[in-house]
Amino acid sequence: MLIGIVGKPSSGKSTFLNAACLTNAKTANYPFTTIKPNVGKSAIRVKCVCKEFSVDDNPKNSQCINGERFIPIKLLDVAGLVPDAHLNKGRGNQFLSDLSRADVLIHVIDISGSLNAEGQDVKKGSHNPMDDVLFLEKEINYWFREIITRKDWGKFVRKIEQEKLSFLEMLLERLSGISIKKEHIIKAMQELNLDFEHLTMWSDEDILNFASKLRQVSKPILIVANKIDTPYSAKIYDNLKTQLKQRIIPCSALAEYWLRQFEQRNVIEYLPGDNSFKITNPDLITPTEIKSLEEIQKKILDKYEGTGVQKVLNSAVLEVLDNIVAYPVYDLHNFSDKDGNVFPDAYIVQNGTKLKEFVNDKIHSDLAKNFIYGINGRTKMRLGENYELQNNDVIKIVSAAKSK
Repeated sequence: MLIGIVGKPSSGKSTFLNAACLTNAKTANYPFTTIKPNVGKSAIRVKCVCKEFSVDDNPKNSQCINGERFIPIKLLDVAGLVPDAHLNKGRGNQFLSDLSRADVLIHVIDISGSLNAEGQDVKKGSHNPMDDVLFLEKEINYWFREIITRKDWGKFVRKIEQEKLSFLEMLLERLSGISIKKEHIIKAMQELNLDFEHLTMWSDEDILNFASKLRQVSKPILIVANKIDTPYSAKIYDNLKTQLKQRIIPCSALAEYWLRQFEQRNVIEYLPGDNSFKITNPDLITPTEIKSLEEIQKKILDKYEGTGVQKVLNSAVLEVLDNIVAYPVYDLHNFSDKDGNVFPDAYIVQNGTKLKEFVNDKIHSDLAKNFIYGINGRTKMRLGENYELQNNDVIKIVSAAKSK
């Protein structure tokens, strides 16, 4: 699971990465601070099933803290995107190719309106972030168009029509380098009223519409209103919400970063996603720092029910990508693996994933090849290979193969 962090220079992308992953990506108030892409590890936060089953778990592939399960994901922060990036302006094509592996994009915008399109300082509140939303979608859509057409679109589609080839299969091969799946192309085709039997008749507008739809399907974008606690931000945020069709989440990446830094110093108790904290070692904190924490509580945590960083990660993975969480176990009496680890693994899977597919992709291919049935950990009912996983399923796999 890879989340790409995008946006114009100085919008707070690297601060978001540092807050979510406790990394040390370089940040500064000038364009193109990020040159090479930064990668970090973070997690989504969900209610662990351990509380429901009244057991103490000891996870292996994730972490459980007071009944909150943190399941790992990866984040990628790339250089700031500027208008005409698809024409290689700024870092252009390199920026776009860095995003090729991402499953979903988080667009971090400066909701304070204090940066122009190039990421340069302007009068606070003077820039309309809606322009940033539109230009970024346009640039990525144009990038998709360039990859699809490769300057040989006419030759490409004539070959398909003359040799009666599959547009789906030919395009899938062409897009293999940017993590496009067959189901993405199928969905884009189904949602557009285009003539896929006569591709040579497509206009430039038809090609762009298809590229845009394929981008929406394969690399959806979640808007993040960063710097929500600065002057003018609340008003701009309210205005932007009325203009946008997609969801926008208020956020202060810097506040999250400082809360996690204080937590690392054992000064406060705080979990990512909480809407409050507790000072545990007042002797280790200065009066100025206490005042700053009080401001974070009042202006951000109370007002927006958190800093927004964890909410963004959860929304991107669970809502935008429509994923769920499943818990495979070996022993249904103790809910453990062979070594006695209780609820050892929590896996993020696509909603609608079938049981045998889950076994093959997440557990072990030998178990999938020799699959007999599964057992629901709650009802103890047998489950066939085509059973569609439900969120928080606890499942034992019965197979003719030996468990690994």
